[in-house]
Amino acid sequence: MKGNSKMNIGVLVSGGGSNLQAIMDAVAVGDLDVNIACVGSDNPDAGGLQRADKAGIPTFVTDYGALFGRWRDGAPLPEDFCLETVAARQSLMKGSDPDSLRAFLEKRAMAESALLAALVPYKIDLLVLAGFMRVLTPYFIDALNTDPNRPRIMNIHPALLPAFPGTDGYGDTFRYGCKVGGCTVHFVDYGEDSGPIIGQSSFSIDPGDDLDAVKKKGLAEEWRLFPECIRLYAEDRLNVVEREGTRVVEILPEKD
Repeated sequence: MKGNSKMNIGVLVSGGGSNLQAIMDAVAVGDLDVNIACVGSDNPDAGGLQRADKAGIPTFVTDYGALFGRWRDGAPLPEDFCLETVAARQSLMKGSDPDSLRAFLEKRAMAESALLAALVPYKIDLLVLAGFMRVLTPYFIDALNTDPNRPRIMNIHPALLPAFPGTDGYGDTFRYGCKVGGCTVHFVDYGEDSGPIIGQSSFSIDPGDDLDAVKKKGLAEEWRLFPECIRLYAEDRLNVVEREGTRVVEILPEKD
Protein backbone atom coordinates (compact mmCIF):
# COMPACT_ATOMS: atom_id res chain seq x y z
CA MET A 1 0.00 0.00 0.00
CA LYS A 2 1.14 3.53 -0.65
CA GLY A 3 0.18 6.65 1.21
CA ASN A 4 -3.47 6.61 2.27
CA SER A 5 -4.67 4.37 -0.55
CA LYS A 6 -6.87 1.44 0.38
CA MET A 7 -5.43 -2.01 0.68
CA ASN A 8 -6.18 -4.28 -2.28
CA ILE A 9 -7.42 -7.73 -1.38
CA GLY A 10 -8.02 -10.70 -3.62
CA VAL A 11 -10.54 -13.35 -2.58
CA LEU A 12 -10.53 -17.01 -3.62
CA VAL A 13 -13.66 -19.16 -3.40
CA SER A 14 -14.67 -22.65 -4.45
CA GLY A 15 -18.37 -22.63 -3.62
CA GLY A 16 -21.25 -20.37 -2.72
CA GLY A 17 -19.18 -17.55 -1.26
CA SER A 18 -21.05 -16.72 1.95
CA ASN A 19 -17.83 -15.47 3.57
CA LEU A 20 -17.14 -13.41 0.47
CA GLN A 21 -20.60 -11.90 0.92
CA ALA A 22 -19.81 -11.06 4.55
CA ILE A 23 -16.64 -9.29 3.44
CA MET A 24 -18.48 -7.39 0.70
CA ASP A 25 -21.20 -6.39 3.17
CA ALA A 26 -18.62 -5.12 5.66
CA VAL A 27 -17.03 -3.01 2.92
CA ALA A 28 -20.44 -1.69 1.80
CA VAL A 29 -21.38 -0.40 5.26
CA GLY A 30 -17.95 1.05 6.00
CA ASP A 31 -16.85 -1.47 8.63
CA LEU A 32 -13.98 -2.62 6.41
CA ASP A 33 -11.97 -0.04 4.48
CA VAL A 34 -10.40 -2.12 1.71
CA ASN A 35 -10.76 -2.55 -2.02
CA ILE A 36 -11.84 -6.00 -3.19
CA ALA A 37 -9.71 -6.03 -6.31
CA CYS A 38 -10.75 -9.44 -7.62
CA VAL A 39 -12.48 -12.72 -6.85
CA GLY A 40 -11.06 -15.93 -8.27
CA SER A 41 -12.05 -19.58 -8.18
CA ASP A 42 -10.83 -23.03 -9.10
CA ASN A 43 -14.44 -23.91 -9.96
CA PRO A 44 -16.13 -22.34 -13.00
CA ASP A 45 -19.54 -22.93 -11.38
CA ALA A 46 -18.75 -21.39 -7.99
CA GLY A 47 -21.64 -19.32 -6.70
CA GLY A 48 -19.18 -16.83 -5.23
CA LEU A 49 -18.29 -15.72 -8.75
CA GLN A 50 -21.90 -14.72 -9.32
CA ARG A 51 -21.94 -12.74 -6.08
CA ALA A 52 -18.83 -10.86 -7.21
CA ASP A 53 -20.17 -10.25 -10.72
CA LYS A 54 -23.35 -8.80 -9.25
CA ALA A 55 -21.28 -6.45 -7.12
CA GLY A 56 -19.17 -5.35 -10.09
CA ILE A 57 -15.99 -7.01 -8.81
CA PRO A 58 -13.64 -8.48 -11.46
CA THR A 59 -13.56 -12.28 -11.48
CA PHE A 60 -11.42 -15.02 -12.95
CA VAL A 61 -11.34 -18.82 -13.02
CA THR A 62 -8.28 -21.01 -12.72
CA ASP A 63 -9.75 -24.39 -13.58
CA TYR A 64 -7.70 -26.84 -11.56
CA GLY A 65 -9.32 -29.88 -13.17
CA ALA A 66 -8.39 -28.74 -16.68
CA LEU A 67 -4.86 -27.86 -15.61
CA PHE A 68 -4.37 -31.24 -13.94
CA GLY A 69 -5.38 -32.72 -17.29
CA ARG A 70 -2.64 -30.74 -18.99
CA TRP A 71 -0.13 -32.23 -16.57
CA ARG A 72 -1.35 -35.73 -17.39
CA ASP A 73 -0.95 -34.91 -21.08
CA GLY A 74 2.69 -34.01 -20.52
CA ALA A 75 2.56 -30.21 -20.73
CA PRO A 76 5.78 -28.57 -19.48
CA LEU A 77 5.99 -27.50 -15.86
CA PRO A 78 6.51 -23.82 -14.92
CA GLU A 79 10.11 -22.79 -15.47
CA ASP A 80 10.45 -21.46 -11.93
CA PHE A 81 9.21 -24.68 -10.29
CA CYS A 82 11.85 -26.81 -8.56
CA LEU A 83 10.44 -30.12 -7.35
CA GLU A 84 13.27 -30.76 -4.88
CA THR A 85 12.89 -27.36 -3.21
CA VAL A 86 9.10 -27.51 -2.91
CA ALA A 87 9.16 -31.13 -1.73
CA ALA A 88 11.67 -30.29 1.00
CA ARG A 89 9.54 -27.41 2.30
CA GLN A 90 6.08 -28.99 2.23
CA SER A 91 4.72 -30.73 5.32
CA LEU A 92 1.38 -31.99 4.05
CA MET A 93 2.56 -35.31 2.66
CA LYS A 94 5.36 -36.38 4.96
CA GLY A 95 6.06 -40.06 4.49
CA SER A 96 4.38 -40.25 1.06
CA ASP A 97 6.06 -42.33 -1.60
CA PRO A 98 8.15 -40.23 -4.00
CA ASP A 99 5.94 -40.82 -7.03
CA SER A 100 2.76 -39.74 -5.25
CA LEU A 101 4.47 -36.67 -3.84
CA ARG A 102 5.89 -35.72 -7.23
CA ALA A 103 2.48 -36.04 -8.91
CA PHE A 104 0.79 -34.04 -6.13
CA LEU A 105 3.27 -31.17 -6.33
CA GLU A 106 3.66 -31.07 -10.10
CA LYS A 107 -0.09 -30.98 -10.75
CA ARG A 108 -0.48 -28.15 -8.30
CA ALA A 109 2.44 -26.27 -9.77
CA MET A 110 0.59 -26.25 -13.09
CA ALA A 111 -2.52 -24.81 -11.43
CA GLU A 112 -0.75 -22.48 -9.02
CA SER A 113 1.37 -20.94 -11.76
CA ALA A 114 -1.82 -20.06 -13.62
CA LEU A 115 -3.39 -18.77 -10.41
CA LEU A 116 -0.42 -16.52 -9.69
CA ALA A 117 -0.52 -15.16 -13.24
CA ALA A 118 -4.24 -14.40 -12.91
CA LEU A 119 -3.60 -12.41 -9.71
CA VAL A 120 -0.77 -10.27 -11.11
CA PRO A 121 -2.89 -7.52 -12.75
CA TYR A 122 -4.72 -6.77 -9.50
CA LYS A 123 -1.65 -5.93 -7.42
CA ILE A 124 -3.11 -7.40 -4.25
CA ASP A 125 -1.74 -6.71 -0.78
CA LEU A 126 -3.56 -9.64 0.84
CA LEU A 127 -5.05 -12.87 -0.51
CA VAL A 128 -8.11 -14.09 1.39
CA LEU A 129 -9.20 -17.73 1.18
CA ALA A 130 -12.96 -17.65 1.70
CA GLY A 131 -13.90 -21.27 1.25
CA PHE A 132 -11.15 -22.05 -1.26
CA MET A 133 -10.96 -25.84 -1.15
CA ARG A 134 -7.54 -26.36 -2.66
CA VAL A 135 -4.28 -27.00 -0.84
CA LEU A 136 -1.63 -24.37 -1.50
CA THR A 137 1.95 -25.60 -1.80
CA PRO A 138 5.20 -23.81 -0.92
CA TYR A 139 5.55 -22.94 -4.61
CA PHE A 140 2.53 -20.63 -4.38
CA ILE A 141 2.99 -19.53 -0.77
CA ASP A 142 6.58 -18.40 -1.29
CA ALA A 143 5.59 -16.38 -4.36
CA LEU A 144 3.24 -14.25 -2.22
CA ASN A 145 4.95 -14.32 1.17
CA THR A 146 8.01 -12.31 0.23
CA ASP A 147 8.25 -10.64 3.67
CA PRO A 148 8.51 -13.19 6.54
CA ASN A 149 7.15 -10.65 9.01
CA ARG A 150 4.06 -9.84 6.94
CA PRO A 151 2.35 -12.94 5.56
CA ARG A 152 -0.05 -12.22 2.71
CA ILE A 153 -2.40 -15.23 2.69
CA MET A 154 -5.26 -15.46 5.20
CA ASN A 155 -7.66 -18.38 5.64
CA ILE A 156 -10.74 -19.17 7.70
CA HIS A 157 -11.20 -22.65 9.14
CA PRO A 158 -14.37 -24.16 10.65
CA ALA A 159 -12.91 -25.32 13.96
CA LEU A 160 -10.98 -24.03 16.94
CA LEU A 161 -7.47 -24.81 15.75
CA PRO A 162 -5.21 -26.57 16.45
CA ALA A 163 -8.08 -29.01 17.00
CA PHE A 164 -9.70 -30.55 13.91
CA PRO A 165 -7.66 -29.34 10.93
CA GLY A 166 -8.74 -30.53 7.50
CA THR A 167 -11.80 -30.27 5.35
CA ASP A 168 -14.62 -31.04 7.81
CA GLY A 169 -13.96 -29.01 10.93
CA TYR A 170 -17.58 -28.62 12.06
CA GLY A 171 -18.34 -32.26 11.33
CA ASP A 172 -15.28 -33.43 13.27
CA THR A 173 -16.17 -31.13 16.18
CA PHE A 174 -19.74 -32.45 16.29
CA ARG A 175 -18.83 -36.13 15.97
CA TYR A 176 -16.23 -35.85 18.73
CA GLY A 177 -18.96 -34.67 21.10
CA CYS A 178 -17.51 -31.25 21.83
CA LYS A 179 -19.65 -28.88 23.89
CA VAL A 180 -18.03 -25.86 22.23
CA GLY A 181 -17.35 -25.27 18.56
CA GLY A 182 -15.83 -22.38 16.73
CA CYS A 183 -13.87 -20.99 13.81
CA THR A 184 -10.34 -19.73 13.33
CA VAL A 185 -8.75 -17.16 11.04
CA HIS A 186 -5.07 -17.83 10.45
CA PHE A 187 -2.20 -17.09 8.13
CA VAL A 188 -1.32 -19.86 5.70
CA ASP A 189 1.94 -21.75 6.07
CA TYR A 190 3.29 -25.02 4.66
CA GLY A 191 1.16 -27.27 6.89
CA GLU A 192 -2.50 -28.19 7.06
CA ASP A 193 -4.30 -25.32 8.83
CA SER A 194 -1.18 -24.85 10.96
CA GLY A 195 -0.29 -21.19 10.35
CA PRO A 196 -0.22 -18.45 13.01
CA ILE A 197 -3.67 -17.83 14.46
CA ILE A 198 -5.08 -14.32 14.04
CA GLY A 199 -8.47 -14.69 15.70
CA GLN A 200 -10.99 -17.23 16.94
CA SER A 201 -14.68 -17.19 17.81
CA SER A 202 -16.58 -19.86 19.73
CA PHE A 203 -20.18 -20.94 20.26
CA SER A 204 -21.94 -23.46 22.49
CA ILE A 205 -23.13 -26.79 21.13
CA ASP A 206 -26.38 -27.52 22.93
CA PRO A 207 -27.80 -31.00 23.62
CA GLY A 208 -30.45 -30.68 20.89
CA ASP A 209 -28.12 -29.40 18.18
CA ASP A 210 -27.56 -31.51 15.09
CA LEU A 211 -24.75 -31.00 12.60
CA ASP A 212 -26.77 -28.50 10.57
CA ALA A 213 -27.32 -26.41 13.70
CA VAL A 214 -23.60 -26.50 14.46
CA LYS A 215 -22.75 -25.35 10.94
CA LYS A 216 -25.34 -22.57 11.12
CA LYS A 217 -23.88 -21.27 14.38
CA GLY A 218 -20.38 -21.55 13.00
CA LEU A 219 -21.13 -19.63 9.83
CA ALA A 220 -22.63 -16.78 11.83
CA GLU A 221 -19.35 -16.50 13.73
CA GLU A 222 -17.30 -16.75 10.53
CA TRP A 223 -19.19 -13.88 8.93
CA ARG A 224 -18.39 -11.66 11.91
CA LEU A 225 -14.80 -12.76 12.55
CA PHE A 226 -13.34 -12.81 9.04
CA PRO A 227 -13.97 -9.13 8.16
CA GLU A 228 -12.65 -8.14 11.60
CA CYS A 229 -9.36 -9.96 11.03
CA ILE A 230 -8.98 -8.44 7.57
CA ARG A 231 -9.57 -5.02 9.14
CA LEU A 232 -6.75 -5.61 11.63
CA TYR A 233 -4.44 -6.52 8.77
CA ALA A 234 -5.46 -3.44 6.78
CA GLU A 235 -4.73 -1.29 9.83
CA ASP A 236 -1.26 -2.89 10.12
CA ARG A 237 -2.08 -4.18 13.60
CA LEU A 238 -0.98 -7.80 13.16
CA ASN A 239 2.58 -8.55 14.19
CA VAL A 240 3.99 -12.04 13.59
CA VAL A 241 6.66 -12.96 16.15
CA GLU A 242 8.42 -16.13 17.23
CA ARG A 243 7.70 -17.35 20.75
CA GLU A 244 9.42 -20.47 22.05
CA GLY A 245 9.98 -21.75 18.54
CA THR A 246 6.43 -21.07 17.33
CA ARG A 247 5.26 -18.20 15.13
CA VAL A 248 2.35 -16.38 16.73
CA VAL A 249 0.35 -13.25 15.96
CA GLU A 250 0.30 -10.27 18.29
CA ILE A 251 -2.55 -7.78 17.89
CA LEU A 252 -1.23 -4.26 18.26
CA PRO A 253 -3.28 -1.42 19.77
CA GLU A 254 -5.05 1.08 17.55
CA LYS A 255 -2.83 3.82 16.23
CA ASP A 256 -3.54 7.42 17.18
